[in-house]
Amino acid sequence: MEKQFTTDQLQVSIYDNPDVMGDAAADFVAETINKAIQSKGEANIILATGASQFTFLKALKKKDINWKKITVFHLDEYKGMADTHPASFRKYLKERILDEVAPKKIFYLNGDAENLDQVMQAYEDELKKHPIDVACIGIGENGHIAFNDPPVADFNDPKWVKLVELDEPCRKQQFGEGWFPTMDDVPTEALSLTIPAILHSKVISCVVPDERKAEAVYNTLYSEISTACPATVLRKHPYTKLFLDKASATKLK
Repeated sequence: MEKQFTTDQLQVSIYDNPDVMGDAAADFVAETINKAIQSKGEANIILATGASQFTFLKALKKKDINWKKITVFHLDEYKGMADTHPASFRKYLKERILDEVAPKKIFYLNGDAENLDQVMQAYEDELKKHPIDVACIGIGENGHIAFNDPPVADFNDPKWVKLVELDEPCRKQQFGEGWFPTMDDVPTEALSLTIPAILHSKVISCVVPDERKAEAVYNTLYSEISTACPATVLRKHPYTKLFLDKASATKLK
């Protein structure tokens, strides 16, 4: 059974399980994409990665969407990581959806490039040339969006893409989800879209299943809007929908 409510401007929906939640989010994103294509002949989207996005991406690639009219960006990538590494976000997106749906254009954040400053500036330039119709994101256990962990998050960041240091809770989450054999293998830096870059999206779909995220979800909805929990800023965006399952909603009032 679905439950809905709003906190500030943030629309929240709770579903019985991750599969139903993922399908509902995919319906919403597909509808948003198709409206953009109908309006202007194309759509620009951002995709997230991680365990939280499994059911959403599985459902999204089954929806009736003309991917030949879509340009895709993604949120982040580890510094120095090749796209053949099991934990690479580029590899994740290629294998889970992009190779299958074959969009018109894909812009990848190449974390293993030698000239990272040029790579990040070029990516920022392309983002600004392609106004995002819908950003599909998640929330980390530490309340981050993309890799904007509390110590580095900046609601007024002048950059749209930057190199960030990952905090300990973020690195522990990546290890805990099984992407790396040991904590020492988890990178300490990553390329990430900044919070202003994400908030410039016309629509944001935020998918957050799992009891591990329950504390972050509670803080997102009820804490003071601050970088102590970066996801709180979503309450100020004009059109964000937060999709939860029962497990991630266990601490809500």
